[in-house]
Amino acid sequence: MSSDATSSNAKTIGFICGSLREESINKRLEKALIKAFKRAGLKTTSINLAAYDLPLYHGDLAMPAGVKKLVRKIKSCDGVVVVSPEYNGGLPPLLKNAIDWTSTVGTEHFKSAYWGITSCTPGPMSGIMCMRQVNYILMRVGAHVSPIQVGVGNAGRAFDAKGELTAEPSATLAQKLIEDMRAHI
Repeated sequence: MSSDATSSNAKTIGFICGSLREESINKRLEKALIKAFKRAGLKTTSINLAAYDLPLYHGDLAMPAGVKKLVRKIKSCDGVVVVSPEYNGGLPPLLKNAIDWTSTVGTEHFKSAYWGITSCTPGPMSGIMCMRQVNYILMRVGAHVSPIQVGVGNAGRAFDAKGELTAEPSATLAQKLIEDMRAHI
């Protein structure tokens, strides 16, 4: 689902959510960030990992057709924002599986985009452990990663009735991430 911003020369930012659950707090963060990026004049596209049919990575499996489709989708973006829940102090298997599968065809798609990392949690720690791990993995595959990460803790109080991210310092960090990504793409 692509949405055009006001300028036809606008850069495209893809959003990959590490949760498939529609009512997840990270889907809520993704939607809030998409609105903010659009307001900043950028095109956005949501890259739904469920659409690529990626079985659990196993080196003996034939490469699923979804892998190359996902790589093409990532390559079509100037920047990619990962929005990820934290599972037991780490990144979710869905996200790790997508990274592992796509790295089997090379790493150019990681290198061709500028990456942002965000996370939302119900507790106060804001996904810091997950963001650290995602950052490490993305850098290992050669991605250019923004030093500005947006962690949103206490998710139940982080958004207003319209779905806007209002909690501080998260809202300010989101604006800084947008500025940083614009400067690098």
